[in-house]
Amino acid sequence: MTAELATTVGLGLALGLRHATDPDHVVAMGTIVTRDARIGRAMRAGLVWGVGHTTTVVAVGLALVVFGVRVPERVSTAMDVAVAVMLVALGVVAIVGRTPAAGAAVTTSERVVLSPVRPLLVGVVHGLAGSAALSLVALTTIPSRAGALAYLVLFGLGTVVGMVLVTAALAASLRFVVARRARVAAWIVRASGVASVAAGALVLAQLA
Repeated sequence: MTAELATTVGLGLALGLRHATDPDHVVAMGTIVTRDARIGRAMRAGLVWGVGHTTTVVAVGLALVVFGVRVPERVSTAMDVAVAVMLVALGVVAIVGRTPAAGAAVTTSERVVLSPVRPLLVGVVHGLAGSAALSLVALTTIPSRAGALAYLVLFGLGTVVGMVLVTAALAASLRFVVARRARVAAWIVRASGVASVAAGALVLAQLA
């Protein structure tokens, strides 16, 4: 592996890890993790999010590298709007949805089950949004196709690993808090919903 390719690979991995920590990603997944903060399940949700996100990012990246396709600005804007609407929807569900008894939403209740469908869809939509597209701008500056493909693969891997770590950290933090103040469980769920609605509204305001 040449020094240039090694640098490209390292950059892709680092940017993928950082991309997973974008505020809109964390807020969206927060509304999901707060429903069941078992660390294993939270990490699984993060993995599914990463797979959905990486699938769309790789598809767009391949179109850029292989076919030279450029995403029209109106399409990029439409995807940003979709992310904003999704954030608001996730927040509303968290706010008005049924909240289990104190501590159940973020402890070990078997009645709370995280479906893989929601984090998968969240990941797919975020993968099509402008923040992901901006992260792929580096592809256009990489002279070799092999280097561009290596960057793309490592960027995708970085986002998967990054979100698994983010969801694990969220779950561990929630369990730590609720273990000491069990009655705050419902408030945490509601607060995550309010944060998601606010984030979505902010994105819509910026796009207006």
